[in-house]
Amino acid sequence: MLNRRNFLQATGAGWLGAALVAPRAFSAPPTGRRLRMAVVTTIWYYGSHAWHMPERFLHGYPLQGKWHHPDIDVVSAYVDQIGDNDQSRGRAQEFGFTIYPTVAEALRCGKDKLDVDCVLLIGEHGNYEKTEIGQTKYPRYELFKQITNVYREDDRTAPVFNDKHLSWNYDWAVEMVQDARELGFPFLAGSSLPVTWRMPSIDLPYGAEVDEAMSVAIGGPDSYDFHALETIQCMAERRKGGETGVVAMHSLRGDKVWEAMESGSWDAGGWDPSLFEACLSRSHTLAQPESAKTSHRYPTKEQMHEWVKDPIAYRFEYADGLKATMLLMNGLVGDFTFAARLHGGQYLSTLFQLPPNPNVVYSAALMSKAEEMFRTGVAPYPIERTLLTSGLTQAGVQSLHDGKRLETPHLDVRYTAPRESLFWQA
Repeated sequence: MLNRRNFLQATGAGWLGAALVAPRAFSAPPTGRRLRMAVVTTIWYYGSHAWHMPERFLHGYPLQGKWHHPDIDVVSAYVDQIGDNDQSRGRAQEFGFTIYPTVAEALRCGKDKLDVDCVLLIGEHGNYEKTEIGQTKYPRYELFKQITNVYREDDRTAPVFNDKHLSWNYDWAVEMVQDARELGFPFLAGSSLPVTWRMPSIDLPYGAEVDEAMSVAIGGPDSYDFHALETIQCMAERRKGGETGVVAMHSLRGDKVWEAMESGSWDAGGWDPSLFEACLSRSHTLAQPESAKTSHRYPTKEQMHEWVKDPIAYRFEYADGLKATMLLMNGLVGDFTFAARLHGGQYLSTLFQLPPNPNVVYSAALMSKAEEMFRTGVAPYPIERTLLTSGLTQAGVQSLHDGKRLETPHLDVRYTAPRESLFWQA
């Protein structure tokens, strides 16, 4: 199996080097006809990612003040687990697509050859085992390999969108990216955070010099940590020199987080307190003491200690010297914010807006990027972003489990981000 070590050795200077195998050319489908989509998912119920994503192609979604109906038809599906609250069978009956017993049959629609133009792969939610360090073994890699096996056997390919990180196993994530390069099909992945609205509607200036960055978020490890890491990465990748990879990860939990916060700086083992203040100042959900019936107050240290029962921090260092901290602060905030200190002392901060149920338009923002790739045959942003955040997620969980700093030479993922800002602004 191709692993991260021999892959990086073979490509030379990380992911900026030439691919192991020259990718095949991919021809976008002709305009003027509707595309055929296969959905490959672990499970499909209300609130699951299969509810968020393929249903955007069934029902349409709001786009710039209009209700947009993609010219893409869901024609088949594979659902790995069927629960009591399953929605896939009802949706299949309502919209006329077929649920097949295998991934291969879903991609071939019961025929002898690949019979779809695009694939939506969702490996999130469902009942799956965990690793010894607490990662859920969602079968994204296994389902992806079943897709690429069809591509190899049929000598045909189609673009693939992969929900969230590529795999809980970084070696497998590397292999997935290399498979897409070798077979020459467009491959996009990730979460909705990089493409949702921002308040204020700003981006990191392209080519800016950045000293330190932070995201304050909610959730737990091997889950929402990925979203918060993508919040940082979609900004950090725009800095001067492009992406250089990450050389070290150190995760903290509980009292160690408060101790780091008290230290007052990165060099002392913590982070720039002005970044933390900037993130909280952008939050729309900053906690307040209920008994006092107050609002608009910055929480005291004592209140934060009382409200946040299990604080988690990932402190990581990029190869070019940028420092970053991801904080999971359940009980203090209920959203995702970002702040950065630019070289020279200027601060930049914003809220990554996640509109509430039932419309949850942030997933529509993500599917608009998947739709763009399905139609044009070009991924709007590099798969290397998600490869790096996949590795950061695993490294963060591993460091948290081990309780010590982890060197990450394998995260030598280098790439150049697009200059255009790709988040929703209208």
